[in-house]
Amino acid sequence: MSKAWIQAKHSEFVRDLFKFFCQACDQLERQFIRFDEDGTVEFDVLKDLVGDEMNKGLLWRMKDTAHHVFRNDPHAQLGGQFLDWALGYIFHETLKLKEDAYQKQNYAPWFHRLYEGDLNTSEKDVTQQLFQVLNQTEESMRREIDRIRFIIAKGRQLLPYYLHRYSDNMLLARYIFSQNELVRSVFADEYDGLIAAIYGDEPERMYILASQSLRLGGWVEEAAQAVDEAVRENPTSKMVLQEKKIIDNWSDRTTT
Repeated sequence: MSKAWIQAKHSEFVRDLFKFFCQACDQLERQFIRFDEDGTVEFDVLKDLVGDEMNKGLLWRMKDTAHHVFRNDPHAQLGGQFLDWALGYIFHETLKLKEDAYQKQNYAPWFHRLYEGDLNTSEKDVTQQLFQVLNQTEESMRREIDRIRFIIAKGRQLLPYYLHRYSDNMLLARYIFSQNELVRSVFADEYDGLIAAIYGDEPERMYILASQSLRLGGWVEEAAQAVDEAVRENPTSKMVLQEKKIIDNWSDRTTT
């Protein structure tokens, strides 16, 4: 993969990076909530999130995309370097969490069955001693989850300010609009700050760019929905009114 090609596709990689981050945050937090409730995570879910060399999972693709974005950025920033490290850290820490989940899921029940079985005194002593080590796995899982949550929180803080440079990225705007429920869920109270960091005092620009991307792809109905949101944000904006006129003309042509 040449550096020139990566830079030519930079806007797509930036959109993909944000998409992978939101999806990863959502899926990981679901597992973390489960751990908070009953001390378990689903090994198969973590295995799919990580993947392998032949079938890279979501976190692996996020890590690789981060390398493409931040290591081929002609305007490299310290924040970008932090993000490159942080997203890679999430991948590697989840690898450790996956292995701990495997131990707890597969070997803890086995030790329980052994200890409750027909063992002599010395065998029970050894089993109990080894099981104490396995019991520490849950403590390791808690530390791993706490670290991942911390890094994700820092990612939510750093990403908006890095993305400010991409306030004209139609693909990014389209993703934020099309997957707004997920984006809002991930950023929660920080969502307004995300939009403000990217689009400044013109939040309607996100909807306009999304509309432009959608109509260029032939998705006129979805583009009209984006324009309606832009009108709600700023009904007097010339940019909004211009895009609405284009969408209205398209709609008129498709209904006649």
